[in-house]
Amino acid sequence: MRKQQQGFTLVEIAIVLVIIGLLLGGILKGQEMITQAKIKNVVADFSGISAAYYGYQDRYRAIPGDDANAPTRWGVAVSATAGDGIVQGAYNDNSASPSSVESRLWWLHLRRAGFVGGTGDQQPTNAVIGMIGVQTGDGAASPGPTLGGLASLIMCSANLPDKIAIAVDSQMDDGQPGAGGVRALDSSALGPNPPVGTGASAPASYQETGTTIYTLCRQI
Repeated sequence: MRKQQQGFTLVEIAIVLVIIGLLLGGILKGQEMITQAKIKNVVADFSGISAAYYGYQDRYRAIPGDDANAPTRWGVAVSATAGDGIVQGAYNDNSASPSSVESRLWWLHLRRAGFVGGTGDQQPTNAVIGMIGVQTGDGAASPGPTLGGLASLIMCSANLPDKIAIAVDSQMDDGQPGAGGVRALDSSALGPNPPVGTGASAPASYQETGTTIYTLCRQI
């Protein structure tokens, strides 16, 4: 007697496909929620550090990192040019701690004053483990243009995936990488935490390829 083989019915297959669809939908929704959370964190970094800077200025009448009275107040180091109104050094300075570079002392002074968390003078990181830092213009002795026009005190956040960078620029500014108060550097081929000084130019438009990486800088 031949044994009859039984397969899945159409109803069973439909149920399996529905379950798979629900699982995929949940995964994609979860990924989108994670991306949105990272966008909010990056925006909060820009807003929070700007607020810390203005709070420090209001309390001490000085720029963090360039505060000539920091040794008297906390017994911490300052640079040889402290008090000249310029934050010397690049946002991504990687000199060893303790550093005498003002773009690194910026974080030490803000932390000693209680405006930001952490210890020491090391730059913090953003939600995608990119460096957050500050500099004046091109980071040279005199202010210079950065990314085609940011010549004053700026804050930069590095290694941002294209979707996050575009959303952050759109929320804080005009969504254009080469215009407004927020500028972007396509750093896909430059490695992590690239320099943004003179010679670095913003692209004409954002490219959301899923692999493009940007560094965003904003005037404080």
